[in-house]
Amino acid sequence: MQKLNLHTRPLAIAALSLAIAGALVAPQAAQASAFQLKENSAKALGRAFAGSAAAGDDASVIVNNPAAMSMLQGNVFQADVTGINFSTKFHGTATDAQGRPISGGNGGDAGTTIPVPALYFASKVGDRWHIGLGLTAPFGFKTEYDSDWKGRYNAIKSDFKSFDATLSASFDVTDDFSLGVSAIAQKTSAELTSAINYNTVGLGLIQRAAAAGQLPPATARALAAQYAAVVPPGSDGYAKIKGDDWAYGWQVGGLWKLTQNDRIALNYRSKIKHTLEGTGNFTMPTNVTAVLSNPAVGALLGSGQPPFTHTDGTAGFTTPAIATASFWHQDQKFGLGFDLSWTKWDSFQDLTVNYSNPNQPPTTEHYGWRNTWFASVGGEYYVNDKLTLRGGVAIDTTPTYDDTRSPRVPDSTRKWLAFGIGYKATDRFEINAGYAHIFVNNAHIAGVTDGTGDRLAGASDDKGNLLSVSAKYQF
Repeated sequence: MQKLNLHTRPLAIAALSLAIAGALVAPQAAQASAFQLKENSAKALGRAFAGSAAAGDDASVIVNNPAAMSMLQGNVFQADVTGINFSTKFHGTATDAQGRPISGGNGGDAGTTIPVPALYFASKVGDRWHIGLGLTAPFGFKTEYDSDWKGRYNAIKSDFKSFDATLSASFDVTDDFSLGVSAIAQKTSAELTSAINYNTVGLGLIQRAAAAGQLPPATARALAAQYAAVVPPGSDGYAKIKGDDWAYGWQVGGLWKLTQNDRIALNYRSKIKHTLEGTGNFTMPTNVTAVLSNPAVGALLGSGQPPFTHTDGTAGFTTPAIATASFWHQDQKFGLGFDLSWTKWDSFQDLTVNYSNPNQPPTTEHYGWRNTWFASVGGEYYVNDKLTLRGGVAIDTTPTYDDTRSPRVPDSTRKWLAFGIGYKATDRFEINAGYAHIFVNNAHIAGVTDGTGDRLAGASDDKGNLLSVSAKYQF
């Protein structure tokens, strides 16, 4: 076998970094709990992210705990990429607001396989100072069902992604205690699509008008029969909502060396509040277009742009705050770590899109999420000076409830089983790989409804596989 030329390694890493930089702006697939992506390090993945903020042997600490950069020596360049394969298959029933079954299948496999990249550079700039830059994708998800499935009025495509540029600095307060801070610039974008049940939309408007006393009961019944004859069930349209935004946050961390072999770390990452700005695009069948073109309907709508036409829109969205406690024990032949992380998902209660068109009512989806915990234990065994074996397990609780769980994010509590391997080719260059399988509890959907009363009930069978590789060069 030809011996690897040491002078080509920086070029090889540079090529990998260019590929990763391009992938950072591509769609991402979720899947840690909800749509948080923990997958920012092949080395950490191999031990189920145990010790992620305290191990200090990996450049991902730039984003996991800036204080732990004090463990890095010299200049470090690192590129990671994780392939996420996530499968979700729904089975259940769907009815419209009138209680009638909705046609269609179960939607196929709505999961996806997409890379999640990360790129890091860290440098020691003085006896006690380190700085670092991390480019990561900390949040993201993508699900896409068949366009004619029975839950099409609840969701077809959901694509959310975020890109973080994190600038970090650490200072060694003493030989045993370090502090770190980070400034985070986050680009977030989202695309949500679904079908529109125009039969239910029109009948619902007539029912609400009758309930409010705006229509006599007999008139409402006659009008409903006329509308149902013109716009029968299956008169579907399509809605696509897209938006993006830049916003900013911060994090702060600490690292304590309890003994020569033991250290603990704490890190807190702030929430980041976004106002997504974009567009809403709608299609409608010809029979609905004819109804809206009726002068009598136009008089009811008043002047201005008709509903279900192209319009600008905004939506508020917050990525959550995260607090992490981490421990790492380092021995000559092995390392052992623990992680406990808390994510404040209760900031995600509703997603409401407000439109600039006054005749287009807001679109609201209720989520009602709760805060979550991620706990892991894992370790490393050093076979020799070059080869390292890793393993770990984790549990990742879900923020979702059965009553409000959405087919857009069919999440449930997850259990991780992870393995990894590392090879140190020289004192300057190392490569790592990690694999994890995610076992997901059955994700029950206990009758979630959309804005027009269409109801979806059943369960999603989920599972995930993660494969990650990285290259690190120190100079």
